Amino acid sequence: MGKEILLTKEGYEKLQERLGYLQTVARQEVSEKIKTAREFGDLSENAEYDAAKEEQVHIENEIKEINEKLLAAVLIDESAVDTKVVSLGCTVKIQDLEFDEKLEFKIVGSTEADSSQNKISNESPIAQAIIGKKKGAVCDVVTPGGGMKVKILSINL
Repeated sequence: MGKEILLTKEGYEKLQERLGYLQTVARQEVSEKIKTAREFGDLSENAEYDAAKEEQVHIENEIKEINEKLLAAVLIDESAVDTKVVSLGCTVKIQDLEFDEKLEFKIVGSTEADSSQNKISNESPIAQAIIGKKKGAVCDVVTPGGGMKVKILSINL
């Protein structure tokens, strides 16, 4: 089996919800599209049929992918997270010392990372630089775009 997939309880539940949707609603919808497209006649020149079959493949691939993630999932026990040091499951506020900008984000497994929700991967350069560090620590972050210095302002759940 592949590597472990680190997930919060929320992330695990979202994957289960998506899987349920795909297995019931999406499969049924694409099945209806295929049935309707077949009624148009000659399948060799039927764009609707081809599109529906392609959508079916996409849905089945996503179902397979989610099942694999759920099988490899290791849940982050947020109740056991120690907020004395930065770790997976923590919400951290840092200050970019060069630009005097404050950033706040939650550190999650790579599967859940979503910048629009301020969730960064534990594999990201910033997370790797601050994991294991205490509040007040100044850390050097090496990014593809260069380096930066950040100060950890707070660590919460």
